[in-house]
Amino acid sequence: MFLYIFWSFFAVLILMALGLTYKIAQTDMRRRIIPDGYLFPLLIIGVIVTTFYPWPVQIESGAVGMAFGYMLAAVVGLIFDKILTHKDPNAESPIGMGDIKLISVGGLWCGPTGLAIALVLACGFGATWAYRKKQKFIPFAPFFVIGGFLSLITITFLI
Repeated sequence: MFLYIFWSFFAVLILMALGLTYKIAQTDMRRRIIPDGYLFPLLIIGVIVTTFYPWPVQIESGAVGMAFGYMLAAVVGLIFDKILTHKDPNAESPIGMGDIKLISVGGLWCGPTGLAIALVLACGFGATWAYRKKQKFIPFAPFFVIGGFLSLITITFLI
């Protein structure tokens, strides 16, 4: 009976995480914003899943991926911000805090290796989409979510 409850709770957590990632991608695509109301529950679910369940990434690796993701995204955002505001003080930063927090949460779920794979895939998909749509700024969350799912599949079955 205990195992049934244990795995049922796991299934509920994964379904909630899938719903949250869908809402994050949808909201960023429509309004170009990633609300904390979706990110923080995804973070809490990630901590629970990586700590108590057999997940491809353990909590220790997830914490390293989370810190690495946050620092990398923040540094890249700062560099882009300084380059753009140097040319135009009223320019909008291409990387928002929602993107930085999303990359950090992705690091928790995927670990450092999975995060690297997810970022490469997301940037490739996003650049292709921006080129086809002829847009300068793109919503990054949908591409990162797709890259994250593909990364989890890769680290689960190939690595």
